[in-house]
Amino acid sequence: MKTLSIKMPRNYFRYFLENKVLLKGSTISIAEYCVRGSVDELPLRNIQILPFNLDHAKRAGEFASVLFEEKRISQAELKPGAIIPNDSKLFAQSDKDNSITHFVTSDSRSLKIYKMLSKRIKPEFEIIDITIPYDEQFGIIGFD
Repeated sequence: MKTLSIKMPRNYFRYFLENKVLLKGSTISIAEYCVRGSVDELPLRNIQILPFNLDHAKRAGEFASVLFEEKRISQAELKPGAIIPNDSKLFAQSDKDNSITHFVTSDSRSLKIYKMLSKRIKPEFEIIDITIPYDEQFGIIGFD
């Protein structure tokens, strides 16, 4: 693993820092966080901020188009508007940044959207589901 796009609990965060994994956070995720929190609460000194740019916007449009088509074909249990443009944008950023190999999330909707997207387009990153304990995710045996 080289680089990650992030949204994670402290144990994952600590694990990545201890293993010198470069962490990237999107301005989109920061905006989402600031709906109910303050930017001052985020560990920004340990995270490289990834702004949303034109290449990301073009790829997000491609992703959203596939997702809307998949929704129509599969009749997935997504409410109208459930394919949030932010998921497409975040995935596009991760896809277009060649240093990002994994996207970290606990959002079940994002996991579902990633699976739908992967049916038609192979994103250039994998998902790490942080609802799975980090020691189980990485095969760590605790000897404490």
